[in-house]
Amino acid sequence: MSSSKRIDIVALDLEEQSTIEKAGSFLREKYDRVDGLFNVAGLLGDGGKTTPGPERSISKMDRGWLEKTMAVNVIGPVMLTKELSSMIMTRRKRQRSKEGDIADTERPIAVVVNLSARVGSIADNGLGGWYSYRMSKSALNQATRTMALELKRQSAWAVALHPGTTNTDLSRPFQANVKEGSLFPVEFTVGQLLDLVDRLEDKHSGGFYDW
Repeated sequence: MSSSKRIDIVALDLEEQSTIEKAGSFLREKYDRVDGLFNVAGLLGDGGKTTPGPERSISKMDRGWLEKTMAVNVIGPVMLTKELSSMIMTRRKRQRSKEGDIADTERPIAVVVNLSARVGSIADNGLGGWYSYRMSKSALNQATRTMALELKRQSAWAVALHPGTTNTDLSRPFQANVKEGSLFPVEFTVGQLLDLVDRLEDKHSGGFYDW
């Protein structure tokens, strides 16, 4: 772990529960709330060059790869959210006026943002393939919906977002097949996602959205 005055960098491995718990313990000891939790880690594979996934057919399924994909794409993010769940709530903050009066004001709504993918949509699956990745993102969408129902009691939200095809290591093995203009720079995607989060309303909690 390393720190500056405003930033704490906390290392963890989504496949190692002990590191998730250690990170959670550190954050709970140092902070009293989480205003925004963005679960952005993702595992796809390179199409069979060095990894079994993403699998084009069920005959290519590999148990170890399926377990690893689920660990990174859904189990890890859910367990990290669990570790921080007691801190994910919208609380009033107290402000003192120029006259010395103290009044309660609302903070922005606390939110959990899980990066999903359109291929995780059951209704949108018209092509098949990509078994492990699709399954993990479908599971993440269900987890998001369930989180939202619980976090509502803490006046907090949870949403799943599709980031689009972004120029990262995850998409790099498949970028040659992406239509011109459909591969987005990281900075652009981040801006779009943050803008979307800023526009969220209570009715959107538990949903899965593509900006």
